[in-house]
Amino acid sequence: MLIKRILIFTGGHLNEWALALIQPNDYLIGADAGALFLITNGYKPDVSLGDFDSVTAEELEVIRSNSSETLDFDPIDKDFTDTELAWQFALKKQPEEILLVGAIGTRFDHSLANVHLLRQAADQNILARIVDKHNCIRIVGNEMTLIRSSYTYVSLLPLTATVAGITLKGFQYPLDEATLQIGQSLGISNKLSEDSASIRIREGLLLVIESMD
Repeated sequence: MLIKRILIFTGGHLNEWALALIQPNDYLIGADAGALFLITNGYKPDVSLGDFDSVTAEELEVIRSNSSETLDFDPIDKDFTDTELAWQFALKKQPEEILLVGAIGTRFDHSLANVHLLRQAADQNILARIVDKHNCIRIVGNEMTLIRSSYTYVSLLPLTATVAGITLKGFQYPLDEATLQIGQSLGISNKLSEDSASIRIREGLLLVIESMD
């Protein structure tokens, strides 16, 4: 069965804003405490997975009883975070799009690792976004159109050492065949000047971060 959209709920900061992302027919994955969040709010995860070290034994039983499928992993003998395990599971489903929800939190190491997961989806030509209450993070490797939304800023950061041929149209600060090196902040805090804007690059991978205060 073709799956159009997969939402992965992790154990980060989740609230009503996260529930508003769910659409009919979405395939729901709960990673560790993210599964409990879905169930507590009346949703049945298609898959719940992880080492479940963030929930109690009683909460784990609730997860098992209210998930279509539960996959357990040993908390010591595993090579990936619960979020990456969920990400790999989602990629194997070959959906049109993946949303990673609640993946930005107080652990910067986990947050940065989760951002890097976007590259795995880009390599498979799968649309992917990380979404939290204040940010939407994506990767562009060729071109992308942005529509004016509630986000105030658009920041562009190189994910590869060099991103070349960057052309921005419809932005307050346009660029024409520009080059960004990793570590530069030139692309921070741009804004849309029109209802839609385009990003085009010739070489490399660029993080596109829409954000609001």
